[in-house]
Formats: sequence, C-alpha cells, structure tokens
Amino acid sequence: EVQLVESGGGLVQPGGSLRLSCAASGFTFSTYMMSWVRQAPGKGLEWVSTISSGGVRTYYSDSVKGRFTISRDNAKNTLYLQLNSLKTEDTAMYYCAPGGAEVVTKTPPGQGTQVTVSS
Repeated sequence: EVQLVESGGGLVQPGGSLRLSCAASGFTFSTYMMSWVRQAPGKGLEWVSTISSGGVRTYYSDSVKGRFTISRDNAKNTLYLQLNSLKTEDTAMYYCAPGGAEVVTKTPPGQGTQVTVSS
C-alpha cells in the first residue's frame, strides 16, 4: 500500500521560507518520478514541481520557478520541497505523489501539509 506522509508546513510571513518533507513507503521510491502539487482554498489541484527518479532532472511551474527547490534522498525514501521567498498566493495544502505532472488529475494519496503565508 502506497503511503505518503507530508510534513513541514506552517504559518510564515511573506518572504519567509519553509522546508516540506514527504516520507514514502509501500513502493519502490527510488524508481519513481515524484511530484509536489498544491491546492489553494476553493481551487483545484495545481502542479508545482517534479523530480526524476535519480534526482538529476527537476521541473517547476512558472509560478514557483526560482523560489522553490525540489530534492530527494532515495536512501531515506524522502522527498523535499524548499520554499523560499514565499508569497501570500503560495498559501495552500501541499501534497506529494509518485509520478509526473499528470498527478494533478488524481486524488493525492496523502493528507498533505498546510502552508499559510500571511503577515
């Protein structure tokens, strides 16, 4: 059974930083592309970033490029998302999922972690 546990969210002021983590189990993490998606209040899922199985290739949406960094530690079965220069519009529930950008068409398997950017 695929299990993904996101953590690291919180309340932060505009311009602040957070580091999200996603602990994975129940599948061979190191062989999967992994992605982060988010859902703002009242809106649908938005793709944020994807990383290749080996961590060499990374992809970002235009809205977060240059501010967010995706990474992974295959030895720890953990995915990360470093969020810098946060804006109020980054406020959302953040989820991780195995796969590429197509994961926005599916219900995220985990419970997510809430990021709130507010002064």
